[in-house]
Amino acid sequence: MEKPCTLLVHFDKGTPAMANEIKEALEGSDVAAKVDAMKRAIMLLLNGETLPQLFITIVRYVLPSEDHTVQKLLLFYLEIIDKTDARGRVLPEMILICQNLLNNLQHANEYIRGVTLRFLCRISEPEILEPLIPSVLTNLEHRHPFIRRNALLAISSIYRLPNGEQLLPDAPELVEKALSSEQDASARRNAFLMLCNCSQDRAVAYLLSNADRVPEWPDLLQMAVVDLIRKVCRANRPDKGRHIKIIISLLNSPSTAVVYECAGALVSLSSAPTAVRAAANTYCQLLSSQSDNNVRLIILDRLNELRKSHREVMSEVVMDVLRALSSPNPDVRRKVLDIVLDLVSTKNVDEVVLFLKKEVVKTQAAGESDKDAGGEYRQMLVQAIHACTIKFPEVAGSVVHVLMDFLGDSNVASAIDVVIFVREIIETNPKLRVSMIQRLIDTFYQIRAARVCSCALWILGEYSLSLSEVEAAISTIKQCVGELPFYSATEDVEPTAESTKQPHAVNSSVTTSSRRPVVLADGTYATQSAASEAAGVGPSVLPGSLSSIPNLRSLILSGDFFLAAVVASTLTKLVLRLEEVQPAQAETNKACSAALLVMVSMLQFGQSGFAPHPIDDDSYDRIVLCVRLLCNTGDEVRKVWLESCRQSFAKMLAEKQFRETEELRAKAQISHAQPDDLIDFYHLKSRKGMSQLELEDEVHDDLKRATGEFTKDADDASRLNRILQLTGFSDPVYAEAYVTVHHYDIVLDVTIINRTKETLQNLCLELATMGDLKLVDRPQNYTLAPESSRQIKANIKVSSTETGVIFGNIVYETSNVMERNVVVLNDIHIDIMDYISPATCADVTFRNMWAEFEWENKVAISTVIQDEKEFLEHIIKSTNMKCLTPPSALEGDCGFLAANLYAKSVFGEDALVNISVEKQADGKLSGYIRIRSKTQGIALSLGDKITLKQKGGDR
Repeated sequence: MEKPCTLLVHFDKGTPAMANEIKEALEGSDVAAKVDAMKRAIMLLLNGETLPQLFITIVRYVLPSEDHTVQKLLLFYLEIIDKTDARGRVLPEMILICQNLLNNLQHANEYIRGVTLRFLCRISEPEILEPLIPSVLTNLEHRHPFIRRNALLAISSIYRLPNGEQLLPDAPELVEKALSSEQDASARRNAFLMLCNCSQDRAVAYLLSNADRVPEWPDLLQMAVVDLIRKVCRANRPDKGRHIKIIISLLNSPSTAVVYECAGALVSLSSAPTAVRAAANTYCQLLSSQSDNNVRLIILDRLNELRKSHREVMSEVVMDVLRALSSPNPDVRRKVLDIVLDLVSTKNVDEVVLFLKKEVVKTQAAGESDKDAGGEYRQMLVQAIHACTIKFPEVAGSVVHVLMDFLGDSNVASAIDVVIFVREIIETNPKLRVSMIQRLIDTFYQIRAARVCSCALWILGEYSLSLSEVEAAISTIKQCVGELPFYSATEDVEPTAESTKQPHAVNSSVTTSSRRPVVLADGTYATQSAASEAAGVGPSVLPGSLSSIPNLRSLILSGDFFLAAVVASTLTKLVLRLEEVQPAQAETNKACSAALLVMVSMLQFGQSGFAPHPIDDDSYDRIVLCVRLLCNTGDEVRKVWLESCRQSFAKMLAEKQFRETEELRAKAQISHAQPDDLIDFYHLKSRKGMSQLELEDEVHDDLKRATGEFTKDADDASRLNRILQLTGFSDPVYAEAYVTVHHYDIVLDVTIINRTKETLQNLCLELATMGDLKLVDRPQNYTLAPESSRQIKANIKVSSTETGVIFGNIVYETSNVMERNVVVLNDIHIDIMDYISPATCADVTFRNMWAEFEWENKVAISTVIQDEKEFLEHIIKSTNMKCLTPPSALEGDCGFLAANLYAKSVFGEDALVNISVEKQADGKLSGYIRIRSKTQGIALSLGDKITLKQKGGDR
């Protein structure tokens, strides 16, 4: 059977010591050899050896030693040896030890007394402790604080033993008396903790009688005071007003640990705005004063908890929280922005946006060494400003022009966020359209990323409305495309081996091809060949260095024909709009001819041998369509190109805003009070002797009772669903477990009932786990009376998102039969659904993760459900995931459906699911569900869950 252990020492099993060697060393006179021998003996005992022959040797040769190290090791030895026999009675030889301990407690050396008193804290045998009690009490009045503080610890440990009150009946009175006269900080803390644990009323009385002097107490004692107030106020809520005053007085303590604990205690004990405001201000002060990033992250977690329950108060300290952006740590910055964005209101939005705008400008001054970090930080700031302008469009005008300077940012992700922000603002803020188009035309030549160029071209094509804007946009695109054609016509006629090889060699340095499969917006697979974002070098026949080549030209020469198709589409829209606003037909024809020349040149370059790779069919068809359209334009086609595209974008933004509004409504939790709940009228209460804080606290407590927040217990039905039967009704021992999952912990509350007429002895619940689960507690033995029950708790740690299994048995003995009986328990399967929760991410992020993640689990669809949307809803409900595909994309009835699902685990793992389902002619559904994740466990577990649940019905 496992025994309790109070000492752990590393032991090198490769060099075991022999008992006779240890004995010889102990019998010698060399102190260093004795110390080494005692250490080896202790390590052997800790690793299961008994060494009974050493006890007498140690009594004869080690006990008389005056060396402090030897005496300390002797106490360690006495701590770990067996002091009782098989029946639990103290061994007779322990009398020798008692006499030695008594001598040590009266020793002239303070160190010997102190370590002996500390040793007594780990002794639980009353027969050993009883003769030592008078000497322990005598040490309470010793002149040295080291002895007094250890004497207080020993008294506290002895008093908390099962028979402690008989050994020390007047311990609380003695400790209280010692506390009143004690000056040492550690001794006072030990005495106060003893009163808190053993005589709480005395501790509270002492605290209230010294309430005015608490701020002057040492920080060790102040921490103990905060813990006591937490316990007292939870047990006796009506009396918490006086204690909260003490907590508030401690907020000015010079110790940051005390201040942090006080702020947490204040929030947990009171909902009054004054208390919450004081706690929030305290957290903000700690946030600005602490330089450790881990501390800052913890404080931000506390502020985030306050944000969820006290939004009004937290909105007052938004600017204080924003100052933490001075930290260079990206995790701190990200958390700060997440908190602030949820607290932005009409009162503080101007200040917040102005602060973020200044931070964006600061990132420009970052040196080359901080280029990557600055780009990531700038991207976070752009996304934050974007979110603010969506909520409050009126502030967009103050920031959009500053952000447009970053369209040419070397950090592509940051530049993409800026251009998406510009695209949305130009649609939702018509007043800014003219200035934004002009600014975009002026800065377009600085853009070096293909995706940013594509989006900027779309904006120019859709929102250039006036004659001057259209002409300026066409002129800018022509300048960025450069001189035509893209290669020498003479070399196209007779390309030599060297002339054709040279462009390929040059371009190979700037073009990277990714052949990994990617998932498209409709859920299908495609092989993507992507050109690098850096500017490429064109064929050698073209003059100019790398820096002098315009951005569109360099990207097209590097083989980005998708961008070429976007250029063609934009020119087509601009020419069609020019026909409407330009009265001179000759100018329109001239612009149309120039546009056609650009398109034809791109087609020729794509089909020539100078391109890094031939033009793809999609881009070719798109450019040819634009050529045909400009040659023969109809009214219906004109309407599609000039109106429908923008209308679709406006509809997409409206749907996005509607979805976000619906999500906010779904998050709002409404509490209801029961019809027969007591209503306590605040205005009829006596206010005599109550402070403003106490009044506010009473009001908020009454409001919580009225709205049912004090009674928001878990649903009884859901609790019953988590009760698992572990044994059968016919077994002599019945067991059932209530499973609670707390993120990283699983708590099993097992109820065991003895259904026999006999007393069950040494009953033990033995558990084992499979998967990434680990038992925390060692099993203990219990004695169960006939027809009685017992609650046993087992804690299990979880280290990853993976379906785990807990299995085990109950072992017990009866008085009649000496052999052990075993009852095998049913297995407990830990569901992966307890670890994952729905989450959202951008489409671009989803595709990037889909391409990066290595583990894929492909599940064939096999279900009795015959409707595609019904099947999708069933999978979403069964897997606890969120559908990223917007409802508008799932509308219609075409017999095919593709959707992306996303969830995040409590360990930060991402779970990606793509559903592609098709309705067959016979009405059945077919297709595949693909699951991807970074780890194997979540992919396999989620696949098993889907396979089990996809049939449909109530299974």
